[in-house]
Amino acid sequence: MSRNLFIAQIVLALLGLIGVATAAPSLIPKHLLQTVAAILVTVVVARISQRWLLAWATPLWVTTLILLAAALVLGHGGNNSLVRRWIHLGPILFQPSEFAKLAIVLQLASFFARKGPDRKLLGALLTIGLTTGLILLEPDLGTTLLVFTLGLVVMYAAGVRFSSLSAIVIFVALVSLPVASFYISRHPYILSRYHSFTQGFTASNIQRGGFQVYESRLALGEGGVWGQGVDAVLPPVPAASTDMIASSVGFSLGLIGIAMLLLAYWLVARSGFTIAEVLVRRQQLGPEGRVACILGTGAMYMIVAQALLNLSVAVGLLPVTGIPLPMVSFGGSAQLAMGIAFGMLHGALKELRGASENVLGEGAHLGGSYQLLAKPVRTAGQQPVAK
Repeated sequence: MSRNLFIAQIVLALLGLIGVATAAPSLIPKHLLQTVAAILVTVVVARISQRWLLAWATPLWVTTLILLAAALVLGHGGNNSLVRRWIHLGPILFQPSEFAKLAIVLQLASFFARKGPDRKLLGALLTIGLTTGLILLEPDLGTTLLVFTLGLVVMYAAGVRFSSLSAIVIFVALVSLPVASFYISRHPYILSRYHSFTQGFTASNIQRGGFQVYESRLALGEGGVWGQGVDAVLPPVPAASTDMIASSVGFSLGLIGIAMLLLAYWLVARSGFTIAEVLVRRQQLGPEGRVACILGTGAMYMIVAQALLNLSVAVGLLPVTGIPLPMVSFGGSAQLAMGIAFGMLHGALKELRGASENVLGEGAHLGGSYQLLAKPVRTAGQQPVAK
């Protein structure tokens, strides 16, 4: 396992515990259990073979689609909300859309491992379309956009040309225009959140839709540099233990806590940059190395993009989306899904290390903590050459 990546996950987990303790101390036992379970899942998934993951990709994806469809019929949104995002599995409250992010990465990786990037993309587009379509009906526009862009990133990592991806985006935009007004009229909260974002922090807007972001910024400001401590009284931030937990961390630990958050996500992104460096030499990697690049890129984007969206909402740079902060926010589904994503990233880095040792020159590095090459390349009739 990557030492830096594991340290980043532990730091995020500890910051999550502090944030939940600040916002809702009664949730600490449950959140601690969920966090420990997520870390254990990471360790297990990191040791699982990529072949096993790809073999189960389609069954897992189909199961996720069934659960997403079940949520539309049996699900609920809590607080008498009309959304349908959570379903009860016995005593467990389960959110299928969190696992849809993982399912789409695995299914697309399986598709391109079997067919390659130069074949017709109908199967890949069908995977993205069915998954995002069911999430859109919940409705959950923020997660829909995240999953859609996640699919495009995975396709690009698999070798699909940028021109093809641009054509897909233009086609989806043109198809969406005729139904956008109908969708927004059916779900007026989307337009309300957008208006709250554009109107800023006026007195009237704060009393209406802008209250959540206003209180979040107020909590961050009161935290100062060193924070107020876990025992201080947090301002009345809605969803302070879930979607707005960054404000709880910033209030209790101040600028130092936010800096630790950003540093931890930077370490995750750095692993992705390492994979991107390997991707530019994709012709030197075998099939298993290419699959590792696809899985690792998808897992990294899933974590980092979600973090950027959440933090941007917390400081008022984006409209409220309802996307949790990875490995920090309270929530069993989100914690478990992120634990799996971290495990996939660990596994991809391990696989790339093994695959690259046979093809690249001595001295290259993988993620700062791995030697990308252990041996120089030897060609027939030649002395070893270090690239």
